[in-house]
Amino acid sequence: MPIKQYLSRLLAFVLVVAIGLAGCSSGGTLSGNYRQDTLSLVNSLRTAIEFPEGAPEKATAQAEARQVINEYSARYARDPALAKLPSFTTMRTALSGLAGHYNYYPNRPVPTKLKKRLEEEFKQVEAALQRGA
Repeated sequence: MPIKQYLSRLLAFVLVVAIGLAGCSSGGTLSGNYRQDTLSLVNSLRTAIEFPEGAPEKATAQAEARQVINEYSARYARDPALAKLPSFTTMRTALSGLAGHYNYYPNRPVPTKLKKRLEEEFKQVEAALQRGA
């Protein structure tokens, strides 16, 4: 086998392994503990929502919030045991509302009406988690 062909195949193999390992690594911000992850997400979303308009950290906080929403949904959406919990269904409703706003109106501030609704839902989630639901 010519050296060029050998090196080409070796490079292709190394790239496939590197991409595969990078794709399989968790690297996320979630711990795998549903209760802890949910409370952490509620706190980070409250922070992202409350940044004043024009604050330099706001764009970063929104980007991080979108990333964590996606990670949270990917990790917990398929767990049938969680699908029945009031805390999970309420959290999913809140995440859908906020993600929809960020997707369709990324440059606009979160409306007051949506902020109030999200805060109510976050309180319901925290209360349900306190009860163990």
